[in-house]
Amino acid sequence: MASNVIEQSTKQRGCLDNADLFQHRLLEEPPTASAPADERRQHLMMTRKAENLCIECPIMTQCLYNAVVRYDVAGFVAGTTVRQRHEIRARLGITVTPEDFDTLAGVTARHRQVDHDEVVRLRNANPHESLETLAHRLGCSLSTVKRHLRRHRHEAASKAPAPKKHTPTMTEVLTAYREVTRGIPARRAA
Repeated sequence: MASNVIEQSTKQRGCLDNADLFQHRLLEEPPTASAPADERRQHLMMTRKAENLCIECPIMTQCLYNAVVRYDVAGFVAGTTVRQRHEIRARLGITVTPEDFDTLAGVTARHRQVDHDEVVRLRNANPHESLETLAHRLGCSLSTVKRHLRRHRHEAASKAPAPKKHTPTMTEVLTAYREVTRGIPARRAA
């Protein structure tokens, strides 16, 4: 009995053992309807193999929850395609914004409009940096940074608390997953 528990806990996940499958270009970007039949057939076979590996994975449900609720993941994850995860989110009434790695890294394009939320986010992430440093990082003037921060303070002072966002439970995510993967039509609002 103890060896069975150890064997299951050390069992590798399908996506790790089969990285070449899960990172294959056909699973990352499925072929269009106009793609050659052999390519579409190969995609279907690869998708089925990946689905089977995911279903056998001991952390599939947590992986699915994270891929639907927490992170906007690309490719085939937790037995779902990008399209299926979007449909699951639509059924749950949630949105997940993709990570903005350029902004996190401080990379910006020259002569572009400075995003208000970006200024506020950078200030909150770097409260000890000077406003001049933030302006330099954003590629704008010091007065632009000050203007955005004044606007943020004014909005925060006059804003009522926002309604709390509903975070779906694991059961809700699994129910939506079953509906989407089995082709059950979405319920219509009354």
